[in-house]
Amino acid sequence: MPDKTVAVNRRAHYQYAVEETLEAGIVLTGTEIKSIRAGRVNLAEAYARIDHGEAWLIGAHIAPYEQGNRNNHEPTRVRKLLLHRDQIAELLGRTQAKGFTLVPLKLYIRGGLAKLELGIATGKQAHDKRRVIAERDARRELDRTTKERIKL
Repeated sequence: MPDKTVAVNRRAHYQYAVEETLEAGIVLTGTEIKSIRAGRVNLAEAYARIDHGEAWLIGAHIAPYEQGNRNNHEPTRVRKLLLHRDQIAELLGRTQAKGFTLVPLKLYIRGGLAKLELGIATGKQAHDKRRVIAERDARRELDRTTKERIKL
């Protein structure tokens, strides 16, 4: 059974240069997983942090479940990420020493469990962002001209 992608952080690839990716599980409540399955997730402002030997997802917005009761979850609560101890140690070393940051790239469901794709990334400078925009515009213009030639 293929993975069902629920949310993609499109801003991450624009603002960060992603060096490496890894998969992490998430500790969720019952109403959170139901809301995720409904696709009501936003990762745009989210980031991950290592604190006291544990990984945490901060700023991810999972909308309250519509059929939930008064025990519904808080939309932007801090959620624990499930990683192996050696992965956490490596991430801690890389984020502290080399200036990398942990950025959530994609949230998907695999085998009934919610998984988060984390990217180890560095921030892009303004000139890098301009270059990406120029390349995208050039590619779009090239596609447009080739499509016009095919029509003729």
